[in-house]
Amino acid sequence: MTQTLKDKYLTEIRPALQKELGLSSIEAVPKLIKITVNTSSKDFKTDKDLLAKTKDWMSKITGQTPLETKSRSSIAAFNLREGEVVGLKVTLRGVRAYDFLEKLISIVLPRLKDFQGISLKTFDTKGNYTIGFPEQIVFPEVEYDKIGRIQGLEVTISTSAKDSSTALKFLRVLGMPFTKEA
Repeated sequence: MTQTLKDKYLTEIRPALQKELGLSSIEAVPKLIKITVNTSSKDFKTDKDLLAKTKDWMSKITGQTPLETKSRSSIAAFNLREGEVVGLKVTLRGVRAYDFLEKLISIVLPRLKDFQGISLKTFDTKGNYTIGFPEQIVFPEVEYDKIGRIQGLEVTISTSAKDSSTALKFLRVLGMPFTKEA
């Protein structure tokens, strides 16, 4: 039986990371809280077919039905009314988050054209990391003929790390392929 990333984290990675970071409690070791996948388009309000196709490929990628995000207020300059669908998001937690991260590391990122590793610059101050994909066809579940059009998406990995350097160590140990420092 193959070992999942979550099992490997609990049995091997977490104790090793506790020693490396010099933490007294095993519960203080950083962990994966959630992964949020989202996309948006100005055409969702007019093209219901595009919205349905986007929901379809997002649910195939994540294994969960996406939630529609709606505009909070009307903005005349953007021709936007309050309550219109402006995007879709999926929040993955627990085993699904670890499984998605494992797929991202081992399958999706190596499929990127001229992949040299992901940037170290998109950490926020709270220890979260965001990756933007210009097209959804890097995911193996997406069938090019059924997507309607090429669309970008954003994946945010939220960790319990207190700062970006601890989050970087945590994600590196999990196998995230960061670029080499110059």
